[in-house]
Amino acid sequence: MDYRRTYVRDLFKLAPRTQTSAYGWVKTRRDSKGISFVQLSDGSCFKDLQVVVNEGVLSADVLRQITTGACVRFDGEIVESPAAGQAVELLATGAEIYGAADPEKYPLQKKGATMEFLREISHLRVRGNTFGAVFRVRAQAAFAIHKFFYDRGFHYIHTPIITASDCEGAGAMFAVSTALESAGHENPAYQLKTKDPAEDFFGKPAFLTVSGQLEGETMALGLTNIYTFGPTFRAENSSTSRHLAEFWMVEPEMAFCDLEGNMNCAEEFLKEVIGHILENSAADLEFFNQRIEPELLKTLNHVVESPFERLTYTEAIKMLEGSGETFEYPVFWGADLQSEHERWLTEVKVGRPVILTDYPKEIKAFYMRENEDGKTVRAMDVLAPRIGEIIGGSQREERLDVLERKIQEFGLPLEPYWWYLDLRRYGSAPHAGFGLGFERLLMYVTGMKNIRDVIPYHRTPGNAEF
Repeated sequence: MDYRRTYVRDLFKLAPRTQTSAYGWVKTRRDSKGISFVQLSDGSCFKDLQVVVNEGVLSADVLRQITTGACVRFDGEIVESPAAGQAVELLATGAEIYGAADPEKYPLQKKGATMEFLREISHLRVRGNTFGAVFRVRAQAAFAIHKFFYDRGFHYIHTPIITASDCEGAGAMFAVSTALESAGHENPAYQLKTKDPAEDFFGKPAFLTVSGQLEGETMALGLTNIYTFGPTFRAENSSTSRHLAEFWMVEPEMAFCDLEGNMNCAEEFLKEVIGHILENSAADLEFFNQRIEPELLKTLNHVVESPFERLTYTEAIKMLEGSGETFEYPVFWGADLQSEHERWLTEVKVGRPVILTDYPKEIKAFYMRENEDGKTVRAMDVLAPRIGEIIGGSQREERLDVLERKIQEFGLPLEPYWWYLDLRRYGSAPHAGFGLGFERLLMYVTGMKNIRDVIPYHRTPGNAEF
């Protein structure tokens, strides 16, 4: 066997009477008048391949093992199909069972199952229609992201997962330490080896990163345009449908770029990535449009085709205050906008994606460039209909004295950021960048309602299964 075999998606393109083999997992088997009809999937496309097994072609023992969940290779001939919705099917001449599955115990039955139950069998759920579609779209989205930046001359950088810096100044970080050790499987309680960070593995406090941005800036101020795409971590005790403890971030950084250029890049990026998915995942998106989120395709096409509206935070606050709406969270200048505010702006007021800029400095991170008014920073958030914020970014603070002051205002020590400050001491340059939560994007393009359902294995408070 070779990895360069024919996938199910390719079998639909073969001419009738072609001899071939089909590999995959049995979705269903139906018997009628001595003929077995098997729905076979290998995950390469949304559509299943129908395999027709005539009576007497396979031994009774082999046929008995062709049940839901079994892994099988069928040999046979591609023939025209009389069934509606499929041009061809495979007329089996032989089969090999790679792995049987007890039909009484196999967890992924044809009957409907809740999303909660399917998370409990995350190791199997990809074999079903919904999650097969989710993870094919995830793969296409990842490819589109890399292609977007490659086509524009960006360099792909792997920034550290373990860091001694708190990028956001939020404090909700996972510590990385060998000071705590397990007493063993029979007694899983932890025991403390030392309280002194100097005696720990790295000789100082270390954490799982919440962002690769700061390290990305060091690379941009030498390579000009870079991007990171990797796992990030937040230790927030949040169990909402929009939060994970481990998630993936896309973070470009661009030297010699200001807020305007940053907005242009973000808009082009979203449109091109979503456009690629619309073009290359049509069958999967049609399923989501029918079963998960009505008018999903209309929304996505609207994003690709519409110019993004650009407003300042102050303009948006005035619109919200004059809306006549009763929001759960009060609106006032200085408030951090909530999803309900962002959705009203995009869905009711403007009717298309919005880029908000120039937020109050108190509600944004220390590294964002301060405006001349001393009250706002050159931040930007891209808000999309149906989900709210999907991208956040800013022009970075390139002035050494201002950056030092802002770090201290945030109550952070200067010493851990010595290398970040060096970028402002030696050849500082205007630069900007943004971050996109990959799983948030996937929720948007699939219509899935819970972020746990667009990542293979979710990490949330109390859950680190698989």
